[in-house]
Amino acid sequence: MAKNGIWVCLEQTSGKLASVSFEMLGEARRLADTLGTKVSAVILGYQIESLAQDAIAYGADDVYLCNDESLDLFRAESYCTVLGGLVKEYEPEILLMGATNNSRTVAGKLAAKMELGLNSGCVALCIDPESKLLVQTRPTYGGNIMADMICPQTRPQMCTICPNAMEKLTPDSTRTGEVVVVKVELDEGDLRTRVLEVMAKSADKISLTDAQIIVSGGRGLGDEKGFELIEELAALLGGAVGASRAAVDAGWIPYEHQVGQTGKTVRPKLYIACGISGALQHLAGMNTADVIIAINKDEDAPIFGIANYGIVGDLYDVLPIMIEEFKVTLVSV
Repeated sequence: MAKNGIWVCLEQTSGKLASVSFEMLGEARRLADTLGTKVSAVILGYQIESLAQDAIAYGADDVYLCNDESLDLFRAESYCTVLGGLVKEYEPEILLMGATNNSRTVAGKLAAKMELGLNSGCVALCIDPESKLLVQTRPTYGGNIMADMICPQTRPQMCTICPNAMEKLTPDSTRTGEVVVVKVELDEGDLRTRVLEVMAKSADKISLTDAQIIVSGGRGLGDEKGFELIEELAALLGGAVGASRAAVDAGWIPYEHQVGQTGKTVRPKLYIACGISGALQHLAGMNTADVIIAINKDEDAPIFGIANYGIVGDLYDVLPIMIEEFKVTLVSV
């Protein structure tokens, strides 16, 4: 192993760590225990001192805290410069980052700048028992197969991790670790971008990756009008709207709603699949939901193989009944 084992670059917004950060820490802890090494977390931002103990509680042995006003608002260029300097100085063996918009941008720039290998959108990791290399599993060929990849030549072995693909640990507030305060030296004159304005996402929209309840529609809807029922049920339950790749490819709903290996990996408490047959790439993105309800006219649809509850029937008959029943139930509550 190199000097500093496994590194996890945590993602934060407005002083709050993203859920994928905790998931990566849990996976890094498991890998580090296999290799007999330690887990180091890197946090970039401003006024983020309190996040160091959160990282330690979730599995980090030490934290590199890059706390500077120049990092207050996300810029891929500045984040890449600071992270790249740390990687060059400390030479980690493995570097994990989230497969989110911000972290993927930084990961790509860093890999190009330092001539590193990079596997993007991984859903599973393990250590090869013989070579001790990191085996990185990701979907390929449109999500039709899962490919295991290794990076035998460049260091760190680097990949981005899909949100909700891995289990976070139960936090342990008694854990202790070292916090290394990194001196950030950035010259604004060397940076080609400035953030002029940050437009916050509408507060009334629930993030698909964070939603506890998801109602999804697929090819069985027949057309985009079917999503009116999906949206009504999701709003009634306080959930988010999801979709299969077939529905997105048909142009019925934007890509940001796509669930699956080529979309978002989700882990809600309740997942209602409406008119979704259950292609492999979709199942891999939602099969860890606590409870799955499937509605499909085809009793042999693969989705029923993983569903906790299955309803064989026309969704245009079933959904209106469910909506009315929930309205009555919720009003009485």
